[in-house]
Amino acid sequence: MVKSEKSWTVTVLLVIFLGMLGVHRFYTGKIGTGLLWLLTGGIVGLGWIFDIIMVLTHNFTDDEGKLVRP
Repeated sequence: MVKSEKSWTVTVLLVIFLGMLGVHRFYTGKIGTGLLWLLTGGIVGLGWIFDIIMVLTHNFTDDEGKLVRP
């Protein structure tokens, strides 16, 4: 799969510290789900935990379907 132009390091920091607000999703271009995360507190924290795992295991994609990897 193709690597995203978005920085993995920035994504990791955003998902850990501001993930409940969906800032990492806005950064990677996923505006719709970013708003959902913002309004629901990261889908009550469960989506946030899932996203942390996805980013740390290099399985998180940007809005174009490209993997956000180091």
